[in-house]
Amino acid sequence: MLHFGEMGSRWGINRTVGQICALLFLSARPLPADEIAEALGFSRSNVSMGLKELQSWRLVRLQHLPGDRREHFSTPDDVWQIVRTLAEERRRRELDPTLSVLRDLLLDKVSGVADHHAHKRMQEMHDLLELITRWSEDIQKLETEQLTELIRLGGRVVRLLELKNRLPLIGSGRGPKGAADPRGDDARPMDEGSYNEDLM
Repeated sequence: MLHFGEMGSRWGINRTVGQICALLFLSARPLPADEIAEALGFSRSNVSMGLKELQSWRLVRLQHLPGDRREHFSTPDDVWQIVRTLAEERRRRELDPTLSVLRDLLLDKVSGVADHHAHKRMQEMHDLLELITRWSEDIQKLETEQLTELIRLGGRVVRLLELKNRLPLIGSGRGPKGAADPRGDDARPMDEGSYNEDLM
């Protein structure tokens, strides 16, 4: 839990919040604030603030258990949901405000060489962050099984893109800029079996 606390500061949350999240994640049951404070050696006020912070990140949920008037807290059961929530919240807190500022700056009139250079650099940054944001939104729409499969593809995604770029040349029997196919006049388009072998 100490390690989670250290990592929390790198994820955008403080050390106390990170340790509370780690305790709840590892706990087999929802915990009330007083048990969290006792387990971690924190004051009740620090635990209360930490839980509010985690709730604002949507990383803990509040529960009421039968026969117990205390509020209990737990993390989502699905670890993928935690990762998705962290990614979405960081995008909302970091990328979205930056994009908003860049959009406003790009609307300003440009005059002078220095302004044109700065405008060009800001446009490049805006386009990159916009692309990352759209990609993040598309990833969030994937089912967990689809996302797992995508990650497991690893380097095969690169090979698939390389093969995609080669297909028009193979199908036409021509190389770049109209060059003859190095396989000769008898070259034929790649059949399905060859496509699958190249991909694997």
